Amino acid sequence: MHVLHVVGARPNFMKVAPVHAEFRGRSQVRQTLVHTGQHYDANLSDIFFEQLQIPRPDVSLEVGSGSHAVQTAEIMIRFEKTILERQPDLVLVYGDVNSTVAATLVCAKIGTKIAHVEAGLRSFDRTMPEEINRLVTDQLADLLLIPSEEAEGNLLREGVAREKIHFVGNVMIDTLRTLLPQARMPQVTGLGDRYALVTLHRPSNVDEPESLRRILETLTTISESMQIVFPVHPRTKARIESLGYRFENSDRIFAIPPTGYLECLALQQRATVVVTDSGGLQEETTALGVPCLTVRENTERPITITHGTNTLVGTDMNMLLDEVSKVLAGQGKGGRIPPLWDGRASKRIADIVLGVEAQTVRRAA
Repeated sequence: MHVLHVVGARPNFMKVAPVHAEFRGRSQVRQTLVHTGQHYDANLSDIFFEQLQIPRPDVSLEVGSGSHAVQTAEIMIRFEKTILERQPDLVLVYGDVNSTVAATLVCAKIGTKIAHVEAGLRSFDRTMPEEINRLVTDQLADLLLIPSEEAEGNLLREGVAREKIHFVGNVMIDTLRTLLPQARMPQVTGLGDRYALVTLHRPSNVDEPESLRRILETLTTISESMQIVFPVHPRTKARIESLGYRFENSDRIFAIPPTGYLECLALQQRATVVVTDSGGLQEETTALGVPCLTVRENTERPITITHGTNTLVGTDMNMLLDEVSKVLAGQGKGGRIPPLWDGRASKRIADIVLGVEAQTVRRAA
C-alpha cells in the first residue's frame, strides 16, 4: 500500500511525525512525504525535521506565501502533478491549513482516497479561514480520524456517514510523550523559575494595531508580577515594529526568536502559566497540566476547556489579568487528560488504514 502524507506548516510536522514513524514499522506500506512549502523558514524547518526525526520530504512544492486564494490555487496546481506521478492508494492530510484543503480538493476530483487526521474540530466561526478548511476537508474525506469525542457529534450533524468516523485520539500527544524526555530549555539569560510563556500569531490579535497594543500593554502589566518569555513569531515581530511599541519592563520581558519544538516543550513544562492564541499549545498545556489562557473568542479544541487546563479570555484584557492573578495565587485551573490522549493515536491510525485497505481488497476479490 502506498500512503502519501501532505504537510504545509509547522503544526503539521508534529502531527505527521508519529504517523510516519508508525507506518515505517509496517512492511506492507510504502510512504511519500510531500511538503507544500506553505510556511517555510529554512532554519526553523530544519530544526523541526531534525528534532521530530522526520525524513526529508520526498517532494517539496515550494509554494511560499500569498493570499489564501493564491496559495490554495498554487498548491492545487503543483500537487495535482505529484498525485498523477506518484499514484498513491491513500493521501493523509493533517490539521486545517490551506495545504490540507488544497490537497483534499485535488484528491477528491481525481478520485484518490483521503484520510483527515484531526477531523471534526470546530470553532463555529466561519470568519476563520481554518474553519472553512476544516468544513470542506471533512465533507470530502473518506476516513475521518478524530482526536476527541465531541468531534464525532460535529461531523454527524454535518451529515458525515458514521462509518467514516474513527476516534483515534490526539497524534500531537504521541509526539509530546515521545519527545518530552528530550525537551531542553533555550538559553534565556536572567530567567528565573516563575515566568509566563507567551505566543501570539493570529491575525485577529496581531494585525489590528489597537488590539495588539492592548495585548502588549497587558503583558507589560503582567511582567510586574512575573517574568515573561515571548518567542516572537515573524508575523508578530513585524506588527510590533510597525506599531513602534517598546516594553517598559523590557528587563522582565524576554523577547526571543521562535524556538524549536523541544525548546517550546521545555518552556511550557516549566512555565507558571501560558498565554497564547495557538491551537497546539492549548492541547500541549492540557497534556502537561499547565494553566493556559487563550487570547481568542472561541476554540476548535473545547476539550481543553471541559477536561483540560485551558481558559478562554478572548479580547478581555481585564479577564486576562484576573486569570493570571488566580494562577499566581495558586488558584489556576486544574485539569485531567482527555480520553485516548495516551500516545497511541498513530498506532490506531495505522491499524484503521490497513484494516480498511484489507476490507477493500477482500471485497474486490
